[in-house]
Amino acid sequence: MALKTIETAIVGAFILEPTVFGDARGFFSETYNCREFRAATGAELNFVQDNQSRSRRGVLRGLHYQIEQPQGKLVRVTRGAVYDVAVDVRKGSASFGRWVGVELSEQNHRQFWVPPGLAHGFLVLSDETDFLYKTTDYYAPQHERCIVWNDPDIGIQWPLEQHGLDVPLLSDKDAAGLKFSQAEYFP
Repeated sequence: MALKTIETAIVGAFILEPTVFGDARGFFSETYNCREFRAATGAELNFVQDNQSRSRRGVLRGLHYQIEQPQGKLVRVTRGAVYDVAVDVRKGSASFGRWVGVELSEQNHRQFWVPPGLAHGFLVLSDETDFLYKTTDYYAPQHERCIVWNDPDIGIQWPLEQHGLDVPLLSDKDAAGLKFSQAEYFP
């Protein structure tokens, strides 16, 4: 199985395109292979938790990270589509403060590797989306932090208008996220 790797503007973050075999019956794809993942990304981390969320059109989740017990996330969509975003909050990184976004969908089968030290979020583009992700550490709510989705200092260009959306649907926690300049950073 070949795993195509696409570098992004953030150090260590990659878009992954697994090989998909399809015919009239449907398709088959190997969604995770430890050897292939490590060879493609250089990440020597173990995944300890799998998560799934279902969200409706216009929901925006994030930008989340854990200041302690940081989580690397391998994310993908099995139904629907999202615009997935990562922001580098590693002060010592060459890409500190940069963001990158990628559309993940059931059609393109893309995955996004978001290494530890990045804030992560996504905007749901389809009527209903199932979002799956593997994490390298356990969820620790006491260490979770949130950067507000529309901070002008970061300047994320969420594709709201292109998808007929005026404003995203946010949780109270996400609406109360901090500005990037007020956030806690990794060294």
